[in-house]
Amino acid sequence: MTYFPPEFSIQDVNVEQRTSEYRGFFSIDKFTLKHKLYAGGYSDSFTRELFLRDPAAGVLLYDPKLDAVVLVEQFRIGALLDAQRQGASPWCLEVVAGILAPTESAAELSRREAMEEAGCVIQALEPICEYYNSPGGSNERISLYCGQIDATNAGGIYGLAEEHEDIRAIVLSFDEAWVLLQEGRMNNAMAIIAMQWLYINRDKLKERWLIGGNQAG
Repeated sequence: MTYFPPEFSIQDVNVEQRTSEYRGFFSIDKFTLKHKLYAGGYSDSFTRELFLRDPAAGVLLYDPKLDAVVLVEQFRIGALLDAQRQGASPWCLEVVAGILAPTESAAELSRREAMEEAGCVIQALEPICEYYNSPGGSNERISLYCGQIDATNAGGIYGLAEEHEDIRAIVLSFDEAWVLLQEGRMNNAMAIIAMQWLYINRDKLKERWLIGGNQAG
């Protein structure tokens, strides 16, 4: 494997001040800092606002026997303004996901949310990747998985009323879901990354889960 290390490290950043700008459902801090430059020396001091979010995890629910995925659809405030301007829908087609509790692992969160949002029991978990959702302004880090399920009786309405969730779980063949991805119906990073990963790894996953019986996670 080729290793390409970053040019700089945390020691090359000088945080001069950090202040709390907002505390609510989410939080925002302001940083004043400077850092090393590729051309040499340090930058001038500048400010950046950081949108603070706890770590999150998502899981693409996949039934290798039926070659089907279970996706969820729900209202998203982040899609509201574009929907108003374009006459589109602020209901997004997504993978199951949630924010980790303080003592919860990403794998535990994936299993819990699969039941809460889609009524599905995960039989095996396969890690896909970890990534920053929008590192230009947020510290949110995502752990993404593919989860083996039995989708025979999947589908329905789920979600926790106390969290104002109203979630529709939908069973689609892989081919149907792939068409929706290509048509732009899946317009969020988690779903796009997970579906593209499954497109690449589907045959290997079927062999592992159906033939080999090797269950990860």
